[in-house]
Amino acid sequence: MIRPLAWVALIVGGYFLPPLLGGATLIYNTLVVIAIFAVMAYGQDIVLSDLGEVSLAHTAFFATGAYAAGILAVEYGWGAWATLAASCAAALVLAVILGLITLRAREFAFSLVTYAANVVCYTICYNWNALGGSDGFVGVPPLDLSVPGLRLTALSNKDLWPYAYGLLVLTLYFVSRFRRSKLGHAALMVHMNAPLATMSGLDPGKVRLLVFMVSAPLTALGGWLYAYQRAYVGPDLFETYFLVLMLTAVVLIGRRVLSGPLIGISVLMVQKSYLSFGAYFDKIVLGVVLVLVLCVFPGGVSGVLAAGWRRVRA
Repeated sequence: MIRPLAWVALIVGGYFLPPLLGGATLIYNTLVVIAIFAVMAYGQDIVLSDLGEVSLAHTAFFATGAYAAGILAVEYGWGAWATLAASCAAALVLAVILGLITLRAREFAFSLVTYAANVVCYTICYNWNALGGSDGFVGVPPLDLSVPGLRLTALSNKDLWPYAYGLLVLTLYFVSRFRRSKLGHAALMVHMNAPLATMSGLDPGKVRLLVFMVSAPLTALGGWLYAYQRAYVGPDLFETYFLVLMLTAVVLIGRRVLSGPLIGISVLMVQKSYLSFGAYFDKIVLGVVLVLVLCVFPGGVSGVLAAGWRRVRA
């Protein structure tokens, strides 16, 4: 009984974090962005940590979720529930296409193909007027998830916080359940030893495709909410910044650490909001952090702490 109660206390405490920190507008802005980008990063986390592949197409999934929400809301007047379903469906279709293309690819080839797909998606969105072209779509309406008898709207980041936080909590629960599922165990087995997985009756190509399909809508959900949060979608969603942000958040704390991407995103966004060196320098800081982690601390912060603990015990 202690563990479930502890989780409930942690979730409730997290919800009341903004007022506990003072409730300023900047605090709500930062926490909402942290929640959105953490959801985005968990899609990458599944592929990188559980499957062992580096996907460079998750920026496209993030943008797909945002574009689906923005276009359908602005051009066709769709409600938020409908755009939510459309964002997940669009990302899923894109994941199936890319997954089938990269079914047999591994490591470098997989990363190269997924990056090429991201470049193609960016070029299409930048040059096709039906997708807003270089200007994108301005005027995405405020989030409205109202149901009969219950009004659920968000006109500001303060109003948006319950929905962003709720989406984050559901994402954490989903990733936790995924890692305990048959597909999660199969992904880890394929990652650790593909030949042994094949001998055990698993189809590595099919497992990779299914994991890719699971991760894409997750990242797209972050894009969906981001479109409503900033009321605009455009080609800048394909910027390398979002890709580096996802990768850094996943590896900073350590792979297969459930709270890792959330903590990583929190550290990076707090630095950007409160210790910013300017837009360009912040990107340099982000890139330097990623390089340092990969080259000096490949196990992330958790790996460093574990190694230190082992030395203390020794």
